[in-house]
Amino acid sequence: MASQTKASKIEKLTALPGVGAATAKKLVDAKLDTVSKVASAGATKLIKAGINAAVAKKIATAAKNADKAKSAVKATASKAKAAAKKAPAKAKATAAKATASKAKAAAKKAPAKAKATASKAKAVAKNLAKNTKPKSAEAPSKDRKKIGPSSKTPLSKMSWFKNLKK
Repeated sequence: MASQTKASKIEKLTALPGVGAATAKKLVDAKLDTVSKVASAGATKLIKAGINAAVAKKIATAAKNADKAKSAVKATASKAKAAAKKAPAKAKATAAKATASKAKAAAKKAPAKAKATASKAKAVAKNLAKNTKPKSAEAPSKDRKKIGPSSKTPLSKMSWFKNLKK
C-alpha cells in the first residue's frame, strides 16, 4: 500500500472543525497526519505544533469525537461481518433440522440479514456523527421560534424575490 501524499493528508485533516489548510499543514509537519494521531496527541502537543491554545482544545475535542465515531463504525462493521460469516452456518444447521424448502429459504435470507445488520451499523455511525457536532453548530433551542423561511426554501419562493420580479 503506497503512502498517502501530503496533500491528501492535509485534505483529510481539514474535515475537522477549526482546521484549515494552514493548520493542517502544521499538523502534518508535526507528524500528526491522521485524525487518530491528533486525537491521541491532545491539546498540549497541538500547541507545541504551533497552534493557538483555544483552537488546539477545539481541534483535540473534535478529533476525539471523530475518532470515537470511527471506532464505533469499525466495531459495528466487524459485528456485521461476523454475523454475515455465521449466517450461512446457521442456515446449514437449520437446514439439517428442517425440510429442504425451509433450508433454502433460510439460506436466501442470510445475505439479506447481513445487509440489514450493515445498514444498521451505518445508521448508528451516522447518528453518532450527528451527535458529536460542536455545540455552536447545534440547532436553536426549542423555546425560541425561528422567524422566516427554512434554509431549504429556494430563493424563487421567497416573498422578497417575487416582489423583485414585478
